[in-house]
Amino acid sequence: MSWFDALCHAMSSVALGGFSTHDDSIAYFNSMKIEWTIMFFTLFGGINFASHFAALGGRSLKVYWKDEECRVLLLVMTCSIIMASLYLWHKEFYPSLADAFRFVSFNFMSIGLASGFSNTDFAKWPLLISLWMFFLSNVLACSGSMGGGIKNVRGLVLFKFSLREMMILLHPRAVRTVKVNNRSISERMALTVMSFIFVYFMTVVLFSFLMMVTGLDFVSAFTAVIACITNAGPGLGEVGPAHNYASLNDVQKWLCTIVMLLGRLEIFTVLILFTPAYWKK
Repeated sequence: MSWFDALCHAMSSVALGGFSTHDDSIAYFNSMKIEWTIMFFTLFGGINFASHFAALGGRSLKVYWKDEECRVLLLVMTCSIIMASLYLWHKEFYPSLADAFRFVSFNFMSIGLASGFSNTDFAKWPLLISLWMFFLSNVLACSGSMGGGIKNVRGLVLFKFSLREMMILLHPRAVRTVKVNNRSISERMALTVMSFIFVYFMTVVLFSFLMMVTGLDFVSAFTAVIACITNAGPGLGEVGPAHNYASLNDVQKWLCTIVMLLGRLEIFTVLILFTPAYWKK
């Protein structure tokens, strides 16, 4: 890379901005060294910065594994990359397993952590693989990171409280405390998390329908909303990595703008402005 490209991509990688100085994104360079460097700093930006601070202070990488969020991120990402690579290789999308692993690793790391770089047109992959990658962009980034979506910790809280409710149905007198990173989660906190996740995914559903009403096909509409609310960037279909948002009409662009604002400010911050109680003394 030139110094200008290097500087722009360095800031875009750590910030999970995903903005490249070339239309072909990282595919322009066709360099595995560049791809692995960007993957490393994308992962760095997707992990809680408090964990980085603790690891630096303690001079130990064990901090990352002890962090439940980081552990889930690494395990889910690793398993997803392995399974997707094997699937694409089996379906003969790539001539070798090494090629499949290269392209899957980079795009899963980038889209899964809501960065938005690409080194291939993943819109040509089977829809199963692409949609799973976009699902990860909603839930995988850690709290206190540069990532978007609902954040990893909220998914953990929802998952653990769901298990607790099933346990209580089986054993009504059981007392079970839900903990994340050895910290107890209160009922109030759980309700807040569940409310946020409900409003988040209802926002995705609502705006997907609105985008379809304006004439966009389902895949393009749905992935455009996901890409905007997570601030990932590229979607599938008309807004895939080989295309951009220039083909959208004015109404569709305004809808995407609203969704990006909601995603970056985590929805409640914006919605509260439109509640009558906010304007009362």
